[in-house]
Amino acid sequence: MTNGLFFGGHDAVLCDLDGVVYAGDSAIDGAVPTLLELAERGIPVAYVTNNASRSPQAVAEHLREFGLDVAADQVFGSAAAGVSLLTEVLTASTRSGTDPAEPARVLVVGSDFLRGEVERAGYQVVASAAERPDAVIQGFDPAVSWADLAQASFAVRNGAHWIATNADLTIPRAEGIAPGNGALLEAVARATGTRPLSAGKPEPLLFHRAARALGARHPLVVGDRLDTDILGGNRAGYDTVLVLTGVDTEATAGAAVQDQRPTWVVSGLPALLGDPQ
Repeated sequence: MTNGLFFGGHDAVLCDLDGVVYAGDSAIDGAVPTLLELAERGIPVAYVTNNASRSPQAVAEHLREFGLDVAADQVFGSAAAGVSLLTEVLTASTRSGTDPAEPARVLVVGSDFLRGEVERAGYQVVASAAERPDAVIQGFDPAVSWADLAQASFAVRNGAHWIATNADLTIPRAEGIAPGNGALLEAVARATGTRPLSAGKPEPLLFHRAARALGARHPLVVGDRLDTDILGGNRAGYDTVLVLTGVDTEATAGAAVQDQRPTWVVSGLPALLGDPQ
């Protein structure tokens, strides 16, 4: 990358959010000044997040509250990827006992935003397993309850396809590390003896979409998780940077399996403006 950044040859930054830019409602030290400096230098940035609880518009507004000039089309979340995967699965499946002309029924375990995305895709959103959904899609939302997980379990055991927007076991919050969507998926997995198909990171789809949107051929992926950000960036064929402001540590990076090893490990986003560590 140019303009004094240490990477050399990269033309954009694909940046994770939770644990990199912010933790809950609080910005991580040095993140905002770094992103402002990247903008000043003309380095395009896209935000690639596995959090499916909020719309790109809401995420962009959150970032603007920190003083960043971010538009919704710079945010790439796992909700849209999850609905795309849902469509692939339902298109390839044969539904028995239903009128093919009727929209598929989908039980949504997650946020109102995810529910709206499923409806906008043309599916009938149902509220319980008793309505015999053709599929369950599950994404992170702090309001997900035991009752929601139970309905998902009932539906999956009854034969519904099971899609996850992402499988992050944890999520960084201002107070510390909290259970993520993957932890909630685990409850349903234990109850059903099966696993969902997952759409978000570490699958490369979100990274490729973000790179295409920026017109980038050699972007740099920045994240705090080896098993999603770094693995996904590596799978996408991009160089990766692990920042030590979220989930993973220098020790876990040193012990990582080959496909989860980052190109660089740095203390935080401000290191992007300096020399490699």
